[in-house]
Amino acid sequence: MRRPRRPGRANSDAERRRLAQAHRERPPAKGSKRPVLWCDGGSRGNPGPSAYGYVIEAPGGELLAEIAERLGVATATTAEYRGLLAGLARAKELGLSRLEVRMDSQLAVAQLNGEREPRNPAIRALLEQAHELAASVGPVRYRWVPRDENGRANRLVADALGL
Repeated sequence: MRRPRRPGRANSDAERRRLAQAHRERPPAKGSKRPVLWCDGGSRGNPGPSAYGYVIEAPGGELLAEIAERLGVATATTAEYRGLLAGLARAKELGLSRLEVRMDSQLAVAQLNGEREPRNPAIRALLEQAHELAASVGPVRYRWVPRDENGRANRLVADALGL
């Protein structure tokens, strides 16, 4: 039996696909009037040795924070979420609000935007933590970017993994 849809959401699968496609086709803004959190996570094998990295930039592009950390054995999706959580926590410490998060994981962005529901309970728990932390930061907008545009955060992850 299918769960009833939440109010204000798409009423059909076709409508949901159209909305998701329109969201993906919208080009991300090159310059942003908001602080930008670039985050990435990855693993060698899935699961395997994993790491995350994030970069926080001021609206003008000034570097505010840059971190990479190894996680141990985890999946790539877990690493993506752990990078997001660490970046949001740092943004909160810096007193930033109206944050724009850019990630190269289409799955994570779709889940964060409410377009897709995670099946894994561990990922669902990380998603809930991300929503709680984002609410304490202020309005947060999630955008998918191609991997080559997320180069700095991607490089941090590769360096942490020794690639």
